[in-house]
Amino acid sequence: MKRFLDIVVAAALLAILAPVILLVVIAVRVTSQGPVLFRSSRIGRRNVLFDMYKFRTMSTGTPQVATHLMENPRSCLTPIGGVLRKSSLDEIPQLLNVLSGKMSLVGPRPALFNQEDLVALRTQRGIHELLPGITGWAQVNGRDELSIPAKVALDEEYLRRRSVAFDLRILFLTARKVFTGAGVSH
Repeated sequence: MKRFLDIVVAAALLAILAPVILLVVIAVRVTSQGPVLFRSSRIGRRNVLFDMYKFRTMSTGTPQVATHLMENPRSCLTPIGGVLRKSSLDEIPQLLNVLSGKMSLVGPRPALFNQEDLVALRTQRGIHELLPGITGWAQVNGRDELSIPAKVALDEEYLRRRSVAFDLRILFLTARKVFTGAGVSH
């Protein structure tokens, strides 16, 4: 049922958001050099690497590290990068990852390939068996400001509680967070 919901909702959102997607593509293209889409090497289900897609919010050549580990992440943002991140519009291309089966709408956020501490803790607790998600229980309970142990504890709670009803609750809470811009790093 979860996979069916993922496909139906992702396809519907891509269709509904088509005008927004077109505007973002044009805005990214006009305001900075480089590709519109950014491919980020991420850890997927069973710790297999996959390319996660986002609209590019950082200048080309920015190192692939977690934003909180960067010395001055704002200096690397494109002219519209902050707006795309705050509004979470940069995440829309991940719907393609959902359609391809590499991600789900809800699950633990995929770790960067170089976040060994996060990957190790998730593997130790069985979280690596889940498909990563565009959003998750940790995202609606702190997003970027969570420590790794706190994030993993919330991911583990999701692993235990996962159900269609819980996913729908997380999607509702995510929509509320997106509209308020709460908890996102710029």
